Amino acid sequence: MEDKIKSAAFLDSLKRNNEKIRDDRANAIAEDAQLMYKRETEDLALSLKRLKREQENMLDMSPTDANSLVLASDFDAKDYVAKDLEMSVKIRNLEIKLELAKKRYTHLFGGIINEL
Repeated sequence: MEDKIKSAAFLDSLKRNNEKIRDDRANAIAEDAQLMYKRETEDLALSLKRLKREQENMLDMSPTDANSLVLASDFDAKDYVAKDLEMSVKIRNLEIKLELAKKRYTHLFGGIINEL
């Protein structure tokens, strides 16, 4: 019976030294932070891709099918330019944020995140 107790996980856990406990805690914290940083960076890359696709879709001037076009009287150039510029700024901000996130990830965790 005593041999079984000596190899039990609970007893082993109680006997861990201070260094082992700190090491386990540090590993858990680092793993959580790395996973969350990677996920956030991947989410930024996905948002950037979607925003670029949305901006490109603004060039589609056929509202109903491939053979139709927006009437000149229905097209609001000022609105189009404002929306396109707004999207361009959002894209640029996301590009900067993604670049910084990837650099920080490499600095903090030593790995490289490949873009989607």
